[in-house]
Amino acid sequence: MSLAQQAVGELAVTQDFFNRSTRELTETLSGYAPAPGMMTVAQMVAHVAQTIDWFVEGAFRPEGFDMDFEAAMKATNAVESLADARAWFEKAVASATSTLGEKSDAELLEPLPAGPIMGGLPRMAILGAITDHTAHHRGALTVYARLNQIVPPMPYMDNA
Repeated sequence: MSLAQQAVGELAVTQDFFNRSTRELTETLSGYAPAPGMMTVAQMVAHVAQTIDWFVEGAFRPEGFDMDFEAAMKATNAVESLADARAWFEKAVASATSTLGEKSDAELLEPLPAGPIMGGLPRMAILGAITDHTAHHRGALTVYARLNQIVPPMPYMDNA
């Protein structure tokens, strides 16, 4: 199995776990945040999508990762609809799948650009970061669900 095939498989599992864990969150909860200053449901899903795009773009452009986090936060803070955020997530996963799926093993093993974000590690390292970041926020979103008396499904199997 090629590294690209492994990456595509890992992205599919990450997407499945995220969608399963958050499927009980509805559009009516788009603007919910547990406390002032925290991301809303829609903003957090948008943030997950944006970060997938960010990792893939940063891994394959010569200048590396865009470090303008203020602009990034501004973009996710503008998202008010969970449906829009979910669409962004699906598009980000599809784009990452396409990009990584087209790469050779040699390309995926090339070092990331120098810098503070995994500088020098193989490009393939972004996959672990995407998986970890997505898992972190799917966990936070399950807390948001529980704060709204919603029991989120187990992410690792479908019981519905």
